[in-house]
Amino acid sequence: MQEAEAIIIMGSKKDLDWSRKISSELEKFGIKSACRIASAHKTPLKCLDIIKEYEEKNVVFITVAGRSNALSGFVDAQTSKPVIACPPYSDKFSGADIFSTIRMPSGVAPMLVTEPENAALAVAKILALSNNEIKQKVIEFQENMKSKITKDDEEING
Repeated sequence: MQEAEAIIIMGSKKDLDWSRKISSELEKFGIKSACRIASAHKTPLKCLDIIKEYEEKNVVFITVAGRSNALSGFVDAQTSKPVIACPPYSDKFSGADIFSTIRMPSGVAPMLVTEPENAALAVAKILALSNNEIKQKVIEFQENMKSKITKDDEEING
């Protein structure tokens, strides 16, 4: 079985802390990740080279870019692999820069997940389609979430 992996492509080094949060959450599902830096605006050929490097592998791409997020659409349009956009939070423009991730041209469909924890879960669910170990970890994660809710309810209601 080919090893499953998440490739996190950041628009700049400023996105490293956000990307590390995603990597940390991926580890909980036993999923390796690699962080790369390439800009769709400034270094599109480098970005394309990174995509091509992983095209024959069992990967999900995660893009981390704010402001004008061309990275997510660029990556998605150049690969047959799933792409999850997980842009970092921004207070600038009242957070409206997220619209550059939401509105994509026809034929370009990166998924948008705004929380690092949930981006990792989305990757795990995608990879679980062909990896039973990851599937079991997703099931256990969901059971733990359900148990916590039940426990919390019992705790406050005696």
